[in-house]
Amino acid sequence: MAITWRAVALTALGVVAVLVVPAPGTVLLWTLVVALACAVDAGLAASPRLVAVQRSVPASVRLTEEARSVLTVRNVGTRRLRATVRDAWQPSAGARDNRHAVDAPPGDGRRLTTTLVPTRRGDRHADRVTIRTLGPLGLAGRQASLDVPGVLRVLPEFASRRHLPSRLARLRELDGRAAVQVRGQGTEFDSLREYVIGDDVRSIDWRATARRADVVVRTWRPERDRRILVVLDTSRTSAARTLDAPRLDASIEAALLLAALASKAGDHVELVAYDRKVRARVAGASGARLMPAIADALARVEPALVETDWPGVVGLVRERLTQRSLLVLLSALEPAAVEQGLLGVVGSLAERHQVVLASVRDPEVEELRTGRADVAAVFDAAAAERVELERTAVSARLRRSGIEVVDALPEDLAPRLADTYIALKAAGRL
Repeated sequence: MAITWRAVALTALGVVAVLVVPAPGTVLLWTLVVALACAVDAGLAASPRLVAVQRSVPASVRLTEEARSVLTVRNVGTRRLRATVRDAWQPSAGARDNRHAVDAPPGDGRRLTTTLVPTRRGDRHADRVTIRTLGPLGLAGRQASLDVPGVLRVLPEFASRRHLPSRLARLRELDGRAAVQVRGQGTEFDSLREYVIGDDVRSIDWRATARRADVVVRTWRPERDRRILVVLDTSRTSAARTLDAPRLDASIEAALLLAALASKAGDHVELVAYDRKVRARVAGASGARLMPAIADALARVEPALVETDWPGVVGLVRERLTQRSLLVLLSALEPAAVEQGLLGVVGSLAERHQVVLASVRDPEVEELRTGRADVAAVFDAAAAERVELERTAVSARLRRSGIEVVDALPEDLAPRLADTYIALKAAGRL
């Protein structure tokens, strides 16, 4: 049995009765009256077990966007339902105004809507639905919690998509220049035209020349269907927090923007989330199916507190890529982690593929480097500067091994990686 504030107020009124008849029996009598009234009121309340509840929730929603959980509550009992219904979710689902007042006669129902604003990626699960019914006097009632399952998949925010239009414009401009300027290069056939002095004689199409009675050459354009493999490091280094989010989230944003850009450019994109085993994989998707598949796969990826198995990464790359491709490693540029892991295998990767390492910088370290307010701040600045020197040295070693390094703050990583991809295309290195 659940009591309400009215039962407490009725109990407090017993003070008046004690003042009128100041005797111990008065207190006992008033207590019995209140208890009896509450018991009768609770007995007249509708049973919470005689309430049918169904839940409707969207399959997925992007992080920070709103979703709605709709409960359909129907009174299947014979008494009028006066109740408060609580639609409970785990805290990171961001449930707002999840307590609803219901007044429904027998056989009638109500639709109750709870707004959800998730604060984390992944599957957000609904908790039980608690129904507290009240009697006619509103003194007491009955309460029960019902299991009404519900799952809302929270996809990555993809805030970096605002950079996509400008990068696509640069890609179209680059593609136009390539079509005009490239003559006798590339491997994808473009068109036939008349021979002019200076053309490579190896590009002459002799059959077309015989048909036209003029010397005709083939023109080519660079291949559009390059393969891109994005390896997302989910080891312990990805769990480090930058501001209010783990480093992994910034890497996911960069992976999404690169995948969207490369897909529009006609390249084949694959993605693998890996530490010591594969946590997520997207392969074989293209066109309109690619971005939903990547977002859905990365929604449930979380950092694992283990070291990255870099020899395993090499084996994974060899399994997936049989020709020269673009390999993007979204990992940490921490000197200790790189020296003990990536540097040992970087040579074999760079020999066969164009490798790009994209890493997230810590904004707090950048702030510490500028601190000069007191002695403690100066020492912090010196330590931060030492960290920066070590990162610079590791970056230089990686570049000497043939790896492009992108080291940027969380909000800059996605556009910087996209710019690197465009620059590699412009230089003909893909």
